[in-house]
Amino acid sequence: MKVLLFHIGRDRYGLPLARIVRVLPLLELKQLPLTPDYVAGLMDLHGTPVPVIDLSRLAGLPAAAAQFDTRIVIVDYRAPGSETTHALGLLASQVRGIADIDPLQLEDSGVATVPFLGQVASDADGIVQLVELEHLLPPDVRALLFQDAGAA
Repeated sequence: MKVLLFHIGRDRYGLPLARIVRVLPLLELKQLPLTPDYVAGLMDLHGTPVPVIDLSRLAGLPAAAAQFDTRIVIVDYRAPGSETTHALGLLASQVRGIADIDPLQLEDSGVATVPFLGQVASDADGIVQLVELEHLLPPDVRALLFQDAGAA
């Protein structure tokens, strides 16, 4: 399975390429008042508003630093039990490129502290943990960001 490698804090994570729509440079975001601090803002994607989540803040760490290798990763987000997909931006630091992970090497981490962090695999550079998009947003935040997500 091919994954996009990036960092949350100092640790490496991966997003399956099959779920990624595009990777963009860091853009200016419109702030969204009264949303959790991990909602970085709203971006304009060819006339369509797309909410952006700061993965570092979502994981309980300081905000992602605005560096030359910080990107906004646009994914097709689908809530658990929903057939509807939404464009969602993920603020990712230190985007390092693409890696190939053998699905047979993936193992459960044995730790369940953050719902959106999934299985792990090891390579020469250490551990890579997969981000599980379906578990990224709690229902109340989905309802704030996506008008038709209240029932999902």
